[in-house]
Amino acid sequence: MRYMLLMIPKGYESADAGAQPDPAQVAAMMRYNESLQRAGVLLAIDSLHPPASGARVHFTAGRARVVDGPFAEAKEVLGGYWLIQAQSREEAIAWAMRCPAGDDEVIEVRQVHEFGDFSPEVQAAAGDYFERVGKR
Repeated sequence: MRYMLLMIPKGYESADAGAQPDPAQVAAMMRYNESLQRAGVLLAIDSLHPPASGARVHFTAGRARVVDGPFAEAKEVLGGYWLIQAQSREEAIAWAMRCPAGDDEVIEVRQVHEFGDFSPEVQAAAGDYFERVGKR
């Protein structure tokens, strides 16, 4: 099973567009990332720029509207993610608990949908898309 570990760093919602992480925190995080890689569970990893440099596309009545960051209503925002392969939700949580996160930071653990998780009706609606992109 694939799981996303979503990093929600404290204060990132109000960080300047050019904000840089603390080098000591980065070094600790790299050691954690290497442990995921050595264990063979790491599938993908990325860090995200602060929301001040982002945009949100809102949809209302079939129309799209763009709102540039920062987002005043945001209380928690993603700072990055890990995509891992784990045998269970408990194993994914155990990996998240090893992260050298700071005080009041959060890692949300979410299972990724696999094609077979969907009902036959949803699979039929997806057609052969997942097969074409190698996700079946």
